[in-house]
Amino acid sequence: MDISFADKASQKMILKAADENIETVWDRYEAQQPQCGFGTTGLCCRHCTMGPCRIDPFGEGPSVGVCGANADTFAARHVARMVAGGSAAHSDHGLGVVETLLAIAEDDNSAYEIKNVDKLYSMAKVYDIEIKNKEPKVIAKELANIAFEEFGRQRGELILASLAPEARQKLWRDKGIMPRGIYREVVETMHRTTMGVDADYKNIIKHSMRTALSDGWGGSMLATELQDIIFGVPTPLKSSANLGVLKEDEVNILVHGHEPTLSDIIADLSTSDEINKLAEAKGAKGVNVAGICCTANEILMRRGVPLAGSFLQQELAIVTGVADLMIVDVQCIMPSLKKVTEGYHTELITTSHHAKMDGVKHVAFHPEEAVKTAKEIITIAIDNYPNRNKEQIDKPDDQERLVAGFTADSISKFLGGKYRSTYRPLNDAIISGRIRGAAGVVGCSNPNSDYEKNHILMVKELLKNDVIVVTTGCNAITCAKHGLLQPEAAFKYAGEGLQEICRTVGIPPVLHLGSCVDNSRILTVLTNVVNEGGLGNDISDLPAAGAAPEWMSEKAVAIGMYFVASGVYTLIDHPLPVMGSKKLHQYLTEDIEQDVGGKWAFQEDPVKGAHMMIRHIDKKRKALKLKPLMYEQSLPVED
Repeated sequence: MDISFADKASQKMILKAADENIETVWDRYEAQQPQCGFGTTGLCCRHCTMGPCRIDPFGEGPSVGVCGANADTFAARHVARMVAGGSAAHSDHGLGVVETLLAIAEDDNSAYEIKNVDKLYSMAKVYDIEIKNKEPKVIAKELANIAFEEFGRQRGELILASLAPEARQKLWRDKGIMPRGIYREVVETMHRTTMGVDADYKNIIKHSMRTALSDGWGGSMLATELQDIIFGVPTPLKSSANLGVLKEDEVNILVHGHEPTLSDIIADLSTSDEINKLAEAKGAKGVNVAGICCTANEILMRRGVPLAGSFLQQELAIVTGVADLMIVDVQCIMPSLKKVTEGYHTELITTSHHAKMDGVKHVAFHPEEAVKTAKEIITIAIDNYPNRNKEQIDKPDDQERLVAGFTADSISKFLGGKYRSTYRPLNDAIISGRIRGAAGVVGCSNPNSDYEKNHILMVKELLKNDVIVVTTGCNAITCAKHGLLQPEAAFKYAGEGLQEICRTVGIPPVLHLGSCVDNSRILTVLTNVVNEGGLGNDISDLPAAGAAPEWMSEKAVAIGMYFVASGVYTLIDHPLPVMGSKKLHQYLTEDIEQDVGGKWAFQEDPVKGAHMMIRHIDKKRKALKLKPLMYEQSLPVED
């Protein structure tokens, strides 16, 4: 593995882990080589016990499975099940947020409250809930109960899908992929991909798009919108990122996962006089909370809690020797954490009934006992502070300043002003050629790529070519660690046109929009741009593209599929497991565009991938007959 592109803190901790014989994700990745070629190309199937079956990609062995399913069916079923898995993960997160909102409405002693009434009112309007002469808690209860129906609805349409551009809604109806209920689509995907059911690869992918849309315009969007009601709508704020945010003279609590419900309470209580006195009694100056992965993004954008690191840094944060406690909720949690913490003093605690680890302390989290649970966990961390092994402490000081917490609303306020919020300046900047277009660069970190190389090189190449970037998830954390979430980054990396916009508005060239589920914010931004006018009638008309340059999770496949189905050109580095099916590969990367206006692209070289996105943006500019770029940028004739 080449770590030369990695941030300095990670480089130091990777070497420290090696010196201390601590096995990390990169060691385990190497131990798995060579990985199964049948699985990589999508040519294995274990959906029944007539198998497992595999198809020879070179045509010298079996061309079908025992049941007669061919390579196209094999691969399509794999992709569809990945979409279902990712959609279920995001949507189950959303369901938990709905349950919290209902608890607020019904429990006068809830630790949570409605922090943004305006967002409550706007969501009530979407669901046709009358708000006149009603208390917020009454509205919240009605909203929660209707939101529950989005998950189990069997007929009709997801209500949140009505927020998409009219042209897009019509296309979904015409193509038969308008989502109904979230659970309905996930269950149907699992049924269709069971042995002996759907064998038409296009039909399987068609329903996988419907399932993905139930996530992007359903489960994920509910999670984002309702979290804004409960925890507050994020506003741009300053913070910092990387392992240097950990403090040697304070109790360090790492919150890791994707759901902010408990972590928000921990962050709040950690600054209280009661907690500070407990910490001081153990010799610490206070309690320092820092985040890993998307829980980090959630509490960063609302509270300014610093980012300790991304998915691939969860083990490295423990290797610093100063992590007194790590609590994990759900998603992207490495089971290896148990073994790593055994080599240090760090306490590891699971909190969700969805995600336990054998032999790891579990403190069950229930929203109605949030404060009690948070105090228990913080106290465990404080009591563990004196147990640090000074010989193991080698904490890097590296960290970067950042500006985060942008939303679809705050973008319009920054561009149009506090009293005249509008997307008009953004649309005009694209129309006039000052900005070439927009790109969403999102998603995971993966040890099958040189650490952070794909994220950084792609984003910098887009910025250089006057493409403004919005980011979520681990890409957002990586960009933060490399200084790309600072306003002055525009003058280091952006083209002249984008520099002018950033200077005028005072924003970074890369806008942090939150966690994985907050990719729904990008859908809202694109919809707002369409509704503002001048750039076509649908998302597929826009000079915009998306990428996940180091994708890893099934959630990334669900996200990619709902962006494609929403009309977005979507590029990932390593291909989906479809390379063993020429027909499916052709459909996903070319022919699907005729159906939904978006398509997939695969490119492992991040600079070449950026150029592919830029060429797509230029194609859309040409179709819209927009003005030439103010500051002409040239790309290689063909990468």
